[in-house]
Amino acid sequence: MSTVRTERLKGPFWTPAVYAMAALMGIGFVFGMIRFFGGLAAVTNLTDSYPWGIWKAVNVAAGVALATGGFTMAALVHIFHRERYAPLLRPALLVGLLGYTFGAVSLFIDIGRYYNIWHPMWPSMWQGDSALFEVAICIMTYLTILYVEFIPIICERYIGRVNLPGALARLNHATDRCLRFLQKWLNQILSAVLVLGVVLSCMHHSSLGSLMLVAKFKMSALWYTPILPLLFLMSVFAVGFAVVICESLAVSWAFGRRFLMEVLTPLSLYVLIFQGLYAIAKTSDLLIREAHATLLDGSPESILFLVEMIFGIFIPLGLLVSHRVRRSPFLLGIATFLVIFGVFMNRVNVFITAYRSPFAMDRYIPSFSEIIITIGLLSAFVLLHRIVLFVFPILAVNEEPHHSTQEAPVALPRLETAGGIQTGG
Repeated sequence: MSTVRTERLKGPFWTPAVYAMAALMGIGFVFGMIRFFGGLAAVTNLTDSYPWGIWKAVNVAAGVALATGGFTMAALVHIFHRERYAPLLRPALLVGLLGYTFGAVSLFIDIGRYYNIWHPMWPSMWQGDSALFEVAICIMTYLTILYVEFIPIICERYIGRVNLPGALARLNHATDRCLRFLQKWLNQILSAVLVLGVVLSCMHHSSLGSLMLVAKFKMSALWYTPILPLLFLMSVFAVGFAVVICESLAVSWAFGRRFLMEVLTPLSLYVLIFQGLYAIAKTSDLLIREAHATLLDGSPESILFLVEMIFGIFIPLGLLVSHRVRRSPFLLGIATFLVIFGVFMNRVNVFITAYRSPFAMDRYIPSFSEIIITIGLLSAFVLLHRIVLFVFPILAVNEEPHHSTQEAPVALPRLETAGGIQTGG
């Protein structure tokens, strides 16, 4: 049985940076209220020719892609039985849960008739031929799965510690029993839930690439390709692990914790492998379609494509080849950040840069309000991430067992394969 001992963050919660994040979140909330009371026209530069802006490209397409660490780590640890990476499971789950949650919030803000967002859940309104419908169903289902995966952490935190205030105190014992029952029941089904989550993630990430296949004559040849769904799927495998590494390094640096290089260094090999496969596929596709003819024409599209390829694919790939880079927290942080930057640029380029409506006089440029709301959502993400780290046992302890004040050990869920291989107890 493999166990991971976890702990909550200790220390002061409020710092100048946290106050700044809270202020940005508040400003974004004000502009968000203007959007809901005044409509999209009051805060955006969206038109009938350009109905999708940075909220779709950045908050949904890029945000969901960067939140894939949850399913990639679940697959690595629970399906392929690489238990050495178990200390990164909970941080990856947290980033995935918050990333998908804020992606859903962004979608709610972006929809013109936001009060109709429940329509995909009603069978009579389903459209099975729509890629967007498949994305909506899979993301909603996967988001639910992420919350189900997080429930055992909540149970662990409060079992034996239930202390309801005032008159509710009489429910302490009953609540504790419910938490114990829920924990036991979820441990029995969690393996199936994890597998379902991996399958759903692969489905909707490829479908996100399918959304732009209908715009063949409205997109730059540098990005439009019939294998766009495959490229989207390949890129998230690389960026999923990269985000997990970058998040771990950032948290360790911000809170003065030990860098888990004994885990992050071997994990970076997976980033190298998937980034290499993604680079080969993207470069080969460009050459086969002969789209490289416009690569050096000096247009804004060609410049941004080169930025994406050079700084987001080839430079981090070259860095990750070096064993010295993979062993250094600073250099590994730079390399994984560039991988994240590359996927972020790809999503923005596919949904905004490459798209040109034949009936529009001007290009879409996001308004100040759109940018502020996006920054507000990002600030809320960081702030909520910090809150969860302080409230729940997410991070693996750094100290030796006899020096630590950690929470109870957490056993990995039991997962059986056809060959009888098991992990956990």
